[in-house]
Amino acid sequence: MSDQLLTIEATRLDAGHVRLRLAGELDYDTAPDLVAAAADLRGDEQVLIDLTGVTLCDSSGLSALLVVHRSAGAIRLTGVGRHLQRLLDRTGLTELLAVEYAADDLRAIG
Repeated sequence: MSDQLLTIEATRLDAGHVRLRLAGELDYDTAPDLVAAAADLRGDEQVLIDLTGVTLCDSSGLSALLVVHRSAGAIRLTGVGRHLQRLLDRTGLTELLAVEYAADDLRAIG
């Protein structure tokens, strides 16, 4: 990990499903860490990326999410904060990256 600005915790939920829980900044310096973590996954797994702990995401972070999407097949995002939601909406990536909302997520986005 790059200076511990981003932590990534991988958890196998059940056969064929894995969750990557991110915390910290997903940016130019740390985006390669997410790509590397996803590269360690088997290609047949469904990937849930929990972004609840992400405090910053820039264009490099969005690019890393797209790379993971392409390499892992369909991914689902959860825990998307207000700032990241606006970025996803403006870039047209909300539907492509299958953003899931919990009731708390919807209240936070407003």
